[in-house]
Amino acid sequence: MEHEIVFLDRESVGADVRKAKFPHNYTEYQSTWTPEDIVERLKDASIAIINKVPMREEVLKQLPKLKLIAVAATGTDVVDKAYCKANGITVVNIRGYAFNTVPEHVIALMFALRRNLLAYIEDTRNGRWAEVDQFCFFDHPIRDIAGSTMGVVGYGAIGKAVAKRAECLGMKILPYDVFPQDGLVDLETVLKESDVITLHCPLTPETANMIGEKELKMMKPTSILINTARGGLVDEAALAEALKAGTIAGAGFDVLTTEPPKDGNILLDLKMPNFIVTPHVAWASREAMQILADQLMDNIDAFVAGNPQNVVE
Repeated sequence: MEHEIVFLDRESVGADVRKAKFPHNYTEYQSTWTPEDIVERLKDASIAIINKVPMREEVLKQLPKLKLIAVAATGTDVVDKAYCKANGITVVNIRGYAFNTVPEHVIALMFALRRNLLAYIEDTRNGRWAEVDQFCFFDHPIRDIAGSTMGVVGYGAIGKAVAKRAECLGMKILPYDVFPQDGLVDLETVLKESDVITLHCPLTPETANMIGEKELKMMKPTSILINTARGGLVDEAALAEALKAGTIAGAGFDVLTTEPPKDGNILLDLKMPNFIVTPHVAWASREAMQILADQLMDNIDAFVAGNPQNVVE
């Protein structure tokens, strides 16, 4: 059998994607947005490669030839997995590729916010340094990392990798997870005692808006919140108000509820040096993307060989 492989959003993976090891035809599109385009481009496909293209029931039921959805990411919330399971479509994802890139992004955001780097850079560019009489100025608080406490919400592989780096910096770790394991604390403890809170949870109905107005008010006014996991874990309107009111000291986000934010986003309206937003690139070091691309094709080869790996139920 010669498989038809179609990659719907190739521009989302900045790495070399090798050829599959079995007879196939391969087609790639830089991006695909509408349900009509998805159906048209996958109508003859047995294997679909996606990153963030939504694969919902109304689309999937029009694709009777589709046997495999290979997700070029860890998160699979864009796929209707219940429909796939009921209709014999296998879903596979990428695992264990972001063990350096996401933790390093978290640590970078933490340092920038705890030391108020953006505020000092902006002030210096605007001439503030030339106005003072001393050799430096202290307009924004600077806080040490060493001796502070990090709360890790979602203590899986990435959460543990972040915690390991934070411990090397002299931080105390407060881990929280819904899956029982040694050393966990409850979420309320994380919120009340942490100087830095970093989120590493999947987006599910249970975790949607898990950090809202109530939770933000439980945090220290000197604490910062970092989200490199999924948009939707945090109530964005509540976060904007908390930053304006000084309820928390700052936030660093790599994700938004809707990506890309074609219609704007309340967080993007914030012009505050204590809020940093990056365009969902925490995962995207060159090294990590190549690991992802290699594993993506390994997953497809394994499925066709009859030994599927990284299957998502």
